[in-house]
Amino acid sequence: MIRAFINVFRIPDLRKKVLFTLAMLAVYRIGFWVPLPGIDQEKLASQFKAGGSGGTQQAAELFAMFTGGDLGQSTIFGLGIMPYISASIILQLLVTVLPALEKLKKEGERGQRKITEYTRYLTVALCLIQAIFWVHYLNRNQYVYADFAGTVPFAMIAVAALMTGTLLLMWVGEQIDEYGIGNGVSLIIMAGIIARLPNVFIQMYQGWGPTGFMNVQKVVFLTASFVAVVAASILITQAQRRIPIQQARQTRGRRIVGGARHYLPLRVNHGGVMPIIFASSFLIFPSLIFGWLRGRNLWPMTFWDILDEQFRPGQYFYSLAYVLMVYFFAYFWTSVQFQPKELANNLRDTGSFIPGLRPGKRTADYLEAVMGRITYVGAGFLAVIAVIPSVIAEYMQIPFGISAFLGGTGLLIVVSVGLDLIHRIEANLIMRNYEGFLGAEGGSPIRGRM
Repeated sequence: MIRAFINVFRIPDLRKKVLFTLAMLAVYRIGFWVPLPGIDQEKLASQFKAGGSGGTQQAAELFAMFTGGDLGQSTIFGLGIMPYISASIILQLLVTVLPALEKLKKEGERGQRKITEYTRYLTVALCLIQAIFWVHYLNRNQYVYADFAGTVPFAMIAVAALMTGTLLLMWVGEQIDEYGIGNGVSLIIMAGIIARLPNVFIQMYQGWGPTGFMNVQKVVFLTASFVAVVAASILITQAQRRIPIQQARQTRGRRIVGGARHYLPLRVNHGGVMPIIFASSFLIFPSLIFGWLRGRNLWPMTFWDILDEQFRPGQYFYSLAYVLMVYFFAYFWTSVQFQPKELANNLRDTGSFIPGLRPGKRTADYLEAVMGRITYVGAGFLAVIAVIPSVIAEYMQIPFGISAFLGGTGLLIVVSVGLDLIHRIEANLIMRNYEGFLGAEGGSPIRGRM
């Protein structure tokens, strides 16, 4: 492992990519602490810390984890990369619905550049809307100093600063994609998650003692659980179902070419972290809605109290709804991303086929059935990972910020992005005849498992 790290910096091209990526991530972390002018940061931070486990606090936690930003401290990067992520997801969904975008995608590199351009325009629009809503929220809750509250110049400066921060993050991500190593947006999100890790140790230290929420048994359990969940996350991220593919033989003159046998890898967790992101986002609303209805004195107060309590993280109905929504969005996102008919047609056009199946519709039906079965397994794992943090936080009486590193979206993002980064560095090392990270002496790199 140490030798592999040394080899990374021996190769000039790879060294430049790694250092450039680190420099861009340093720009992100510096901007993360540049505050918006006119905001009472201490009042805003204390209010979010005192928010408890309600819908607002839960929304802030999820927002910080998904976007690399933080609503608890309003900085120029407060919105994070969320507008760009939202725009990308919307364009991906529209590609499967609108024939014009689908045709554009099939044009190759030129079409992809055009879709990327549309994504940037949509990012600007979404960023403007979110910035206006956030500045309105700050004004309404009196987080703005009295000299600036309600003034048009402050609103314009704050909205412009938030938009500039998000667009700068988008530019940083694209620069990492082009000149660095790894996926830029994913690395920004991972850096934001890892940067929160020191706060977890600080919370554990502050909660240590006879009257605190931490003791030796809880530390041992959390450590063992963290190792087990990380190992399981790596396993499910790498897991594949390999479909045997036979290439048709062709006679060219006196030579027979083709006939090779290879595999079509289908990922067990094809949806990645998207099902958890969608499910978490939708489950924010019940707590917010029930809390609002309690304040309007509609129906008996006890009814809304029960619903509000049951749809808090760690409760039975919350966990049940979480599991069901993870399954739903796992199948939904897989159906959007995985196109069995297109894949079957590509196999047929290249002269390949699945042994025992006719090319075309039979192959597409088979691939769809296989993907449906393995998605059930992948969604089950995602559901378990998703509910672990809230259940442990509830029954062990520890803050959600500590248990969040035992599972959920944050851990899956760190594991998947980390594996992708290691694989890219590994490919660069092996291409130049260096031993990589994943290959032990006399061994072979880690591959997807059946």
